[in-house]
Amino acid sequence: MSERGMQELALLLLTALANAPRHGYAAAQEVKAMTEGRVVPRTGALYGALDRLLAEGLIQVEREEVVGGRARRIFALAPAGRERLEEEAERLAATAREVRRRLADGTTALT
Repeated sequence: MSERGMQELALLLLTALANAPRHGYAAAQEVKAMTEGRVVPRTGALYGALDRLLAEGLIQVEREEVVGGRARRIFALAPAGRERLEEEAERLAATAREVRRRLADGTTALT
């Protein structure tokens, strides 16, 4: 398991690709929908993150197509990306469990 957590946009993009391949704009729209508009990836950040995930082998280009005279890559979650996403989900769940445990403890004393 990775010791360092993923950046939020990378995590959200992997999540957006977990159930279906998507082109960049569709992945951005999925991120926006998943976060109820809290995260709206800007074009530069979006394609920078997709390029990093591609370079890390976490996503792959499933196919390329031309739409309206423009090339468009369709990205899919790679096996390594699925594994990393599962690890990250467990890391976040463990953190959430600890937060809930400490909140339930109810003490507010400073140590």
